[in-house]
Amino acid sequence: MPVGRARTPARSAGARFRWWPLLLLLALAAAIYAMGWAEYLSFETLRAERATLQRLVTDHALLAPLVFLLIYALAVGLSVPGAAVLTVCGGFLFGIILGTVLCVFGATIGAVIVFLIARTSLGEPLRARAGPWFARMGDAFARDALSYLLVLRLIPVFPFWLVNLVPAFMGVRLSTYVTATFFGIIPGTLVYASLGSGLGSVLDAGDTPDLGLLFEAEILLPLAGLALFALLPVLYRRLRPAVGADRI
Repeated sequence: MPVGRARTPARSAGARFRWWPLLLLLALAAAIYAMGWAEYLSFETLRAERATLQRLVTDHALLAPLVFLLIYALAVGLSVPGAAVLTVCGGFLFGIILGTVLCVFGATIGAVIVFLIARTSLGEPLRARAGPWFARMGDAFARDALSYLLVLRLIPVFPFWLVNLVPAFMGVRLSTYVTATFFGIIPGTLVYASLGSGLGSVLDAGDTPDLGLLFEAEILLPLAGLALFALLPVLYRRLRPAVGADRI
């Protein structure tokens, strides 16, 4: 009994500490919105500050990419709208290749931050309190998590921030989450970075890039093909028992 009483305060302190990262994340996001910083992630801001940004990139060839990566990671980690705009800006400021690399790494870092905080603060308590149905659903998702996450990353049907959270509640391993996120967002990021490479003429004409480009048939169909390819292992495992039974 004395040992049990000694452990209770430690567990209670650990439970309280578990919520601090989430509270800090929410406080930072609230501060950004309150100060209006989220409004700067727009093509209007880029049009107004275009010359300044290009000069900074030229004058600080090493520091500028690192600062951009940090801003991108913070934007994703805080779930601030405007990641697509940042991706186009990355292609505009750094070119297609470097812009894609910076955005992919920045998005992955930000997504991992959300995943770890959600898993620590919400995931474990939610799974502990949820019923057997949730546990079975989580086990099914985690079993084929790589395929499912690749599909969700390749075809952005659901908001990026939502796809960051759900795996944390389903018990997905961090390595699987990082792999699916990193490789799954490359095609879409490359599309938007390519759009940014021609952004100068669009801004000169006073226009705004079409961010719906990703959902046009010539872009969406190849992404759907990649998503189907990612699902092949799942389909094979589902169909294998039936195929084996037919052979018998």
